[in-house]
Amino acid sequence: MFRRRTSPETADVPVDADADDATRPSGKGRPTPKRSEAEQARKQRVRPALNKREAMRRERERMRSDRAKTRQAMNTGDEKHYLARDQGEVRRFVRNYVDSRRTVAEFFLPLILVILLTSLIGVPAIQFASTIIWLGVMVLLIVDLTILGMRVKREVRKRFPDDPGKGHVLYAITRATQLRRLRLPKPQVKPGTLV
Repeated sequence: MFRRRTSPETADVPVDADADDATRPSGKGRPTPKRSEAEQARKQRVRPALNKREAMRRERERMRSDRAKTRQAMNTGDEKHYLARDQGEVRRFVRNYVDSRRTVAEFFLPLILVILLTSLIGVPAIQFASTIIWLGVMVLLIVDLTILGMRVKREVRKRFPDDPGKGHVLYAITRATQLRRLRLPKPQVKPGTLV
């Protein structure tokens, strides 16, 4: 009674399934979540915050899980979940450039700790020597970081001419001053590797 009637002209025309598939988008661009994750996300959306304190608690939990996901990505090398400052081809190149070289900057913190401990010794000659060594390390550090900054800037301009080049030198200097095993994202290249 309520069915559509086919007209005589369209009754004999075959339906082309391949033409339909060509116009349809190929995918949604992300993996399908697990059923438990989907249910948990739906419950979070449906369940409203009871009061301001409850809303703040939920926000803290969400931020904590986001930080854990980012830290996990930085340890494993999953670039999708890196912080915005670490994402991109240029930043990957700068990280690899810094990680492929040994610099004075990466040994700065342990050296300063040793110098500080020797300056606490009550012998004036040792205190004077530690002060001189401290000044020498500071001069070496400044020279080393200046050379590193100039090299990074030159390499980024040469390899990525379209990049505006803002912040890469500071990013390289910050990474160079960290101890190698504490750097995040984890180093992908070994020292001495040509980048």
